[in-house]
Parts: sequence; C-alpha cells; structure tokens
Amino acid sequence: MGKRILVVGGVAGGASVAARARRIDESAEIIMFEQGPNVSFSNCALPFHLSGIVENSDDLVLMCPEKFKSQYNIEARVNSEVLKINREDKSIVVKNLETGEEYEEFYDKLVLSPGANAIKPRSIEGINSPNVFTVRNVVDIKKLNDYIVNNGIEDIAVVGGGFIGVEVAENLRLAEKNVSLIEAQNQIMAPFDYDMAQILHKEMMDKEINLILSDGVKKINEDSVELQSGKKVNAKVVVMAIGVAPETSLAKDAGIEIGETAGIKVDHNYVTNDRDIYAVGDVIEVYNRLTHKSSRLALAGPAQRQARAAADHMYNIPHRNNGVIGSSVIQVFDLGAASTGLNEKSAEAAGISYDIVYTIPGDKVGLMPESNPMHFKLIYEYPTGKILGAQAIGKGNVDKRIDVIATMISMGGTLEDLKELELCYAPLFGTAKDVVNHTALVGLNLLNGVFKQVSVTRVRELVENNAFIIDVREKEEYAQGHIINALNIPLSELRDRLDEIPKDRLVYLHCRSSQRSYNAVMALQNLGYDNVINISGSYLGICCYEYFEDQVTEREKIVTEYNFN
Repeated sequence: MGKRILVVGGVAGGASVAARARRIDESAEIIMFEQGPNVSFSNCALPFHLSGIVENSDDLVLMCPEKFKSQYNIEARVNSEVLKINREDKSIVVKNLETGEEYEEFYDKLVLSPGANAIKPRSIEGINSPNVFTVRNVVDIKKLNDYIVNNGIEDIAVVGGGFIGVEVAENLRLAEKNVSLIEAQNQIMAPFDYDMAQILHKEMMDKEINLILSDGVKKINEDSVELQSGKKVNAKVVVMAIGVAPETSLAKDAGIEIGETAGIKVDHNYVTNDRDIYAVGDVIEVYNRLTHKSSRLALAGPAQRQARAAADHMYNIPHRNNGVIGSSVIQVFDLGAASTGLNEKSAEAAGISYDIVYTIPGDKVGLMPESNPMHFKLIYEYPTGKILGAQAIGKGNVDKRIDVIATMISMGGTLEDLKELELCYAPLFGTAKDVVNHTALVGLNLLNGVFKQVSVTRVRELVENNAFIIDVREKEEYAQGHIINALNIPLSELRDRLDEIPKDRLVYLHCRSSQRSYNAVMALQNLGYDNVINISGSYLGICCYEYFEDQVTEREKIVTEYNFN
C-alpha cells in the first residue's frame, strides 16, 4: 500500500505537489481539497479576462477534477473546505460546501497550499459594499466582469499599484473604461526603484489612466471613492488590490509554527514543525539569499519549485534550497518591465554597500525596425562587484535581459563575469555588445574609478543650484528640448570649445543616453580636466523622471520640452 497524501489547495502549489508525487509513486493515494469550484486555474492570467484577451472565463480553468482523475489518478474534491487538522491522529475534517456534510480523512503526509487572501482593510468605510471586488480566482474575475458588463459600468477605481492592481487597471483601460489607479505609496510596482517607476507612471498617464499616488482610500460610496486627502474619484466599481495575506488560520489552529513574516515557517524541504505536514506557495515564508532574511514571495514559479521539492522529500529525493531572489516581469501597455534581486531600497534596508549603473542602450541594432531604447539599472555590491539585482523597462525583450542577470546572481556572478558573458546576437534580436554586457562595462568603469557619475534623480537639484551642465548632443537635438540653462557643446565640437569649459568648478555632462557624454568625459579627463561628471540616464532618463512630477505637482519645469524620441 502506497502513501496516503492529502493536499489542501490546488493551483501552482498544491496541484504541482500532487502531480509530482504521482510521477514518483503510482501506488500513492492522493486527494486534493479545494474550497472553490476550480482546483487548477491560471491565476496570473485572471486580469486578461477583463479586456477580452482571454475571452471566456472558463478558459482560465486548466484542469477539471475529471481530468485529474483520468490522467493522473488524483482525486480532486472541489467545493470542499478543510476545517481542522488533528495532528495527533493525522487526520483532517472536511466540509462539503454543496451538501453541508462534514467528514474525516486520514493522511500519511499532509500538504498545505491554501494560498493568500486579498487584503480588505476594515478601516475603509464601505469596504464590504456590493460594488467592491477582489481578484483571487476565476469566480472573482467572472463576478467582477459580469457586474461591469451587466450594469454598464464606465468609471472604475483600482486600489493598489502592485502586479494585480496594475494588470487589472491596464486591462480595464484596454476595455475602454475610465480607470483610476490609486496607490498610497509614492510609486507603483515596489520591485522597481522610484527613478525607474517614473517610466511606468508616464506610460500609464499617456494611456489615460488617472494615476493617483501618495493618497489612500478613506471611504467607498456607491458612485465615488473618497481619499485621505479629501479628493473624490468617480467610481461605480472598486477593485481592491493592495496586497495579500497568507491564509494561515488552519495552520495556526493546528499549532503549526508561523514565521516572523506571518507566513508558515518551513525548513529547507518545506516541512513545517510537524514532520508529516508540508507547506508551499503563497502561504509560507521563504529565505532571501541576498538579504539573508525571511520574506514572502507570491509568485507561481517559486511555488512550483517548492512543490516539487516537497514531493521529492516525501520519497527521500535530495533537494538543494538556494533561497529566492524575486524575479518578475509585467506588461504595462506598450512597455515590458522586469526585475530581479535587490533594488536600491532593499539593498539599503539590508545594510548592503552597493552602487548602481543606469544605462539606456538600444534593445537591438538601430537600423532594424522597432529598435527602441531600453532603460536598464544594475545594482552591484561595492567594492566586490558582485551582482545584486537589476531592473529593465522598454519595448524590447526586457525579460531576456533580466533572466540573464537572475542567472548571474544565482551563480554568484560579478561585473567581470557579466562583461565576458557570451550571448546570442543578430541585428533583429539585440546588439553585438548586448544591453547586459554594455552595462557591466559601465559598472566596471565606475567600480575602478575611471570616471564619476551622478544619478538622474539629482538633476533638479543641480539645475536649481545653478550647476554647470553641458549638453553634448547635436544642435538640432538640443533645439527639440533641453535642460534649462544647460550649455550646448556638441561632442563633435568639444575639442574646439575647451575655452568654454571651466576647470575651477564641477562640470556635469549629459547626452541622450549617457554614451556620448561618457566619451566627452573621457576626452576631457585626458585633456587635464579632473572636475567632470557624467549624468547617468542622461536626457531620456531626466525627461521620464521629471515628466510625472511636473504633471502631478506644481513644480517649475527644468526641461524646455519632453522629447522622448
């Protein structure tokens, strides 16, 4: 007789444990319990039903109970809520939500994968109104979409600027709804630093999303949302997407240990403090290999790897737990945005000494159709040059570049390793010196003190303090838009106009993407200037960074025009 394995919850975690256990052991009796009607669905694809990209909500369901039984000999019981775990006699109490019947099932091994619940703060008046929705499963997204369609809703507020909030807002806008995205913090998409997030802010505003930052929700009415600032936002539907909380009530009641991050505490094999009970997915806390601290990571990829490891451990198959680094990608209208590892905020919080590289190379050879700039930010440890993280935003393959960095981080790679990395090249796919190689070279120059840089976030301060700024773009580029008071000395004229460049004060140089200004800095240093500093991100970065701020606050413009071409 094989093992009796009970799994609480399906989707990426639970269903993957069950499928892996079956591949290892044909004799095992495996039963999954899912509180809702669907045991396996694409939760990452849920928002795309709102725009019609996924036309039929039923298509979001990946596997039905009948297919689990026929293909894998796994019994999947839907509409079944697990009420209690009796650890002493190794059993669970289950309630059939259709009949109300309660019954007991015994296990040799129990797996907890109940996921996480959408947060709905009680402090918000009207939070439980019928026009307030969350997005966690197929039932949720169908209810939301049906309510919008059946009631002819046009004005919708999405609260929360994380993955779900941004994707819901985007897909509702693609459905031509009037969408407000409300975020209490000063930026959307926390994996990105503020300077990079500004690019996403601009994209959302360009696509007519009413983006509201640094303001929270106070009250939800029938046709509006009242904010903490006193502002009112028209909205007959409100989607709450401010985050999720691990569903740990079942585990807590059973005396399963909860970690410092409020997720279930597990060992390196995803075993809880009960050796016969495992936990995987959004409900657990994980180990961040870069900060060396516990954290939570609600992503499908890690959940599936955890599931495989847990099932393997049941059969004494060894597993090496490397911890997590947090790699993700999202589409925001015409832009892709990907990140991995640490950003500046998390590096600072962890007390790690670091420096950054911000480059804007082309995502493919400029002669090729649809060649576009890619904003790329690399975080590395100082002084070791060890790669800690990266963020990429652009119209090209940002996921490809960030996947390369994620691999380098996992292998303990440094700037030197990244510089020498041999990657695929063809003009339609990239450049001979790829974005990541290019960025590594810049990073090594900074690490080795070849030149100095200042962040794009400092430019407003420089302008307001009357710093000496040189724009080395050509005259026609300068005429299309420039930093106020910046002196235009094109790189092609630099050596003939040295008398205009002082040596007794700091001189800051920029171009379109920092490449020509880097060449100008190097030339001037070779000509005896030790006071020249390159502006990272240059004009493209400055424009993206300042664009959003000037739109939402009453600030004096420091750029004559916003030319993003």
